[in-house]
Amino acid sequence: MSASSKVVLISCLMLGAYFAGSLANRPPASASSASPAERILYWHCPMHPQYKSEGPGGAPCCGMRLEPVHAGSQPAGRTALPKGAVEVSASQQQWIGIQTAEVKRAAASYLLRVPGRIAVDEQRLYRLIAASDGWIEELGRNAAGEFVKKDQVLASYHTLNFQTAQQALLFLNTDPASRAEIPAASQRQPGALNLQIAVERLRGLGMSDLQIEELRRSRQFAAHINIYSPATGFVIARNVSPGQRFDKGAELYRIADISRVWVLTDVYEKDREFVTLAQTATIRYQGRAYEAGMSRTLPQFDAQSRTFKTRFELDNSRYLFRPDMFVDVELPVNMPAATTVPAEALLESGNRRIVYVESGAGVFQPREIETGWRFGGRVQVLKGLEAGERVVTAGNFLLDSESRMRLTASGEQAVAPAGNNAGTARDPVCGMDVDTSTSLKVERGGKTYYFCSESCKRQFEAAKPAGKKAAAARDPVCGMEVDTSTRLRVERGGKTYYFCSEHCKRQFEAARADAHD
Repeated sequence: MSASSKVVLISCLMLGAYFAGSLANRPPASASSASPAERILYWHCPMHPQYKSEGPGGAPCCGMRLEPVHAGSQPAGRTALPKGAVEVSASQQQWIGIQTAEVKRAAASYLLRVPGRIAVDEQRLYRLIAASDGWIEELGRNAAGEFVKKDQVLASYHTLNFQTAQQALLFLNTDPASRAEIPAASQRQPGALNLQIAVERLRGLGMSDLQIEELRRSRQFAAHINIYSPATGFVIARNVSPGQRFDKGAELYRIADISRVWVLTDVYEKDREFVTLAQTATIRYQGRAYEAGMSRTLPQFDAQSRTFKTRFELDNSRYLFRPDMFVDVELPVNMPAATTVPAEALLESGNRRIVYVESGAGVFQPREIETGWRFGGRVQVLKGLEAGERVVTAGNFLLDSESRMRLTASGEQAVAPAGNNAGTARDPVCGMDVDTSTSLKVERGGKTYYFCSESCKRQFEAAKPAGKKAAAARDPVCGMEVDTSTRLRVERGGKTYYFCSEHCKRQFEAARADAHD
């Protein structure tokens, strides 16, 4: 090969290497030549979405790095979401555990379960009170808890004037021939010949009719007065012992007939409407069920526990239940047809009740509702929902957080009550949500402004005198609307920037200074 041919070959190789390097080092296509789906619309702060910029950088309000918003993330044909609505894909729903349930309208039956306590029927409780002073002479085997029968002797005692009262009764109980031997002076005493007075005198000393009849029949002096059980039952309390002295009016025994007992329950105020007079309840104890009827006495309200003291009457002929035992009480409740949702679907915030309704495929919209009774894990809906709609029962707290963040970022008000003209508005002074039914409002320029307090109302009226409407601008740092009459402003590049505070103004000036450096 000649020298000229070598030169030509080397030159061709050098040119080929140059063009190959140029193609390899060619920069990527510019944003203007990218596909429409990848075109960047603007840059925004992920923490403060209201702050937007035409280029990358840092957010002056928090310093976070701005992120691009592509045109593909906002398709041109997409329908705008309702206010406060959140769109969640199927995979995201599964990941965060969103579950929904259907709004139902139907009649239902529930069981109201409350704890109960066995108590003695007060009409079957007997207190044996000492009729006179005395002392115990004999005492039977009848300690507390013992079972005793009616007319069984419990104890015996002696008292003063007992023998004299017996003599009067025996004298008056004799035939007229025998009385002739008694001195006339004794017969002329007031009441000496009155048999009824003598009987009442013995009763006043505590002698029972049973022992009085025995005394009249046998005509033998009794050594002491017997204490008889007034009914068949159990000894609840025994307050005497052998040889003990007692005073008139002291309680000696307490006997309870527990063949029929009371079941006392505490029913909360919210459940009072489900309990009616003469209602039948099921008493459950150790796996067994017993029927009890509600007493016709009106339930008494306890101010300390804020409950109604309800009473049921239970047959206890086998003495299975004893006083102070605990049982379970079940009350059947039949509810009329009503629109209800699961209690888990309800979000309560003050006086507001909010649910998230599935308004479309993956779209969940907040809606304020009015509620009624709450029972058996379901809540009655008076207004705001229709049967057949679906509400979120799990994951609704995450949806509510996302919805509130978006509403705050866009500067919109909270969701208004469904089916109610009285909603909420934002106080223009402090930004608090205010009920539009408040009397603290000002009409200006065809618009109504609502306030949370008299202080905010006065500040509003002082800042914006009647007849003068100041223009508004947006703070470039925090995005808040600012009155253009403020002194916090900066002139730059033929444009005026307004700020809500000195802090935002300094951040703006510092960010601009860093950009120039």
